[in-house]
Amino acid sequence: MLVGITYDLREDYLNDGFSEEETAEFDAEVTIDAIDSTLQQLGYITERIGNHKALMLSLVSGKRWDLVFNICEGMYGVAREAQVPALLDAYSIPYVFSDPLVMALTLNKALTKKLIRYQGIPTADFIVAERISDIDNLNLPFPLFAKPVAEGTGKGISSKSIIRSRLQLKAVVSSLLEQYEQPVLIETYLPGREFTVGVVGTGSEARVVGVMEIVVTSRAKEKIYSFHTKENWHGVVEYPMAHGEAYDRCADVALRAWQALGCRDGGRVDLKMDANGVPNFIEVNPLAGINPEHSDFPMLARKVGVSYIDLIDMIMSSAVKRVNHSKACQISFA
Repeated sequence: MLVGITYDLREDYLNDGFSEEETAEFDAEVTIDAIDSTLQQLGYITERIGNHKALMLSLVSGKRWDLVFNICEGMYGVAREAQVPALLDAYSIPYVFSDPLVMALTLNKALTKKLIRYQGIPTADFIVAERISDIDNLNLPFPLFAKPVAEGTGKGISSKSIIRSRLQLKAVVSSLLEQYEQPVLIETYLPGREFTVGVVGTGSEARVVGVMEIVVTSRAKEKIYSFHTKENWHGVVEYPMAHGEAYDRCADVALRAWQALGCRDGGRVDLKMDANGVPNFIEVNPLAGINPEHSDFPMLARKVGVSYIDLIDMIMSSAVKRVNHSKACQISFA
């Protein structure tokens, strides 16, 4: 099987003049090397494609693949993570991970929370501020938490994100609206423990790999899991695995969210407990980082005895089974 690999290489964008923060979600060469070599170890023939521009050129030139391992995040637009899956769909080329609908939906944290709440899954109360006047009639209790509605990797999150007064709220929301040029999600602050849950599989076959707690220690410059803390996690953030009741409750919420949103093959669900210890949905990561050394998904898998090659094999097995099932259905209806 010929597997193409689509990705955004961080170094390429840095060389083009983009900032460290703008490129925070993109991958280093070591990640692409790890994916490529692991797929080859699993018996696949691989071809590196590159980003959406390289993919378009390849498609127009007539290149095709049996399957594409897609980790493109995209640079522009609120549906940027959906761009590569949509291109591949247009050419009837199957790919690993979620489809354009899921990618576009889940990047928008507010729309995702609306669907999650409709499914009866706990998530913090919230409003969306598209302009500063939208906060005038806000009736959520302080403290609050504010962040851009469609960013990842902690972008837009800092120690200022925890808001305790209307004066602070106006200043933070104004700054985020100006800097990120997108709406701001304002939520009731969740004071409890924070977790990330690794999931593999699709639909009824999805299963939890592990539940990892995120503990920001007193050594951190910012005492929350902010953009700065994520970028400088070594020595200031601890990642113990959850057990017992905490594991069961987090795994249940994460798996229900994963299935409700229609996510595929592998990724992460982020949760935070409220004052009563109830895990609340924060967001889902259908394109979770898979750097073998420091990305949360491989890290939590490794902590429960799942090697990097086994994790990639689980993801690929889910995708191949899904694609084969789809082909069988097409034949049966022909």
